[in-house]
Amino acid sequence: MSRAEVVESVRPVSPLWTFGLLRSELTTTFRRWRTLALLAVLAAVPVLVGIAVKMETSDGSSPGGGGPAFISQITNNGLFLVFTALAATLPFFLPMAIGVVAGDAIAGEANAGTLRYLLVAPAGRSRLLLTKYATVVIFCLAATLVVAVSALTVGALLFPLGDLTTISGTQISFAEGLGRALLIALAVAASLIGVAALGLFVSTLTGSGIAAMATTVGLLITVQILDQIPQLHALQPYFFSHYWLSFADLMREPVYWDDLTKNLGLQALYAVVFGSAAWARFTTKDITA
Repeated sequence: MSRAEVVESVRPVSPLWTFGLLRSELTTTFRRWRTLALLAVLAAVPVLVGIAVKMETSDGSSPGGGGPAFISQITNNGLFLVFTALAATLPFFLPMAIGVVAGDAIAGEANAGTLRYLLVAPAGRSRLLLTKYATVVIFCLAATLVVAVSALTVGALLFPLGDLTTISGTQISFAEGLGRALLIALAVAASLIGVAALGLFVSTLTGSGIAAMATTVGLLITVQILDQIPQLHALQPYFFSHYWLSFADLMREPVYWDDLTKNLGLQALYAVVFGSAAWARFTTKDITA
């Protein structure tokens, strides 16, 4: 039994101490320049999309097809910029940011030589790993809300707001539209918990933060490429990215829940499988840094 495990077994940890550990992890994560830079990039995406649409339509023409979902509706209602920005960032920018933070969670501490000191504290390996994962999940929510708030602000400044038309062709009020936007942001954040668990597992396999981040982002890109190959259609429903864009079904009237529930179930499955693998690896590995 390691020294950290001995300490964990003889010193009960109060919920207040655990909350303090989580607060410390959140403070450390959100104060890093890398994290702030990632959030700044995410916030800039809706700005660029909004300006591009505004410039394209300044001569009276309509936005061209082939872009992110809902883009043709932005000029009619700025709230659609929220849906468009989330659709634009979900395939790459959001999961890349999550992969960077999750990949660095354990490996970054090992690389900096601070991991064993964290384990000597009364946290213990299991509690520390759970705290790290909770921090990444909170970052998933924060990153998604940054995109949504930035898009809502830009949409309100550049385009009119008001009642909006759903995918089904029905009219809903602006207040209900805001509620749908919040639900969509939560659905997008939930779509990333599988990536968070995958990145955390990769982070337990190496002592290099850069290697863990690069591996996680590489896996993200690989899975999304495989998800576009028709010959793999039998496997694609099991890829964590397959149902990511199902959040668009929240803009139907009534809401179509089938793909949404499949997505949430798949993300939960990935979280359990890779979270368990991360726990099995982290609680048995020798910590030398």
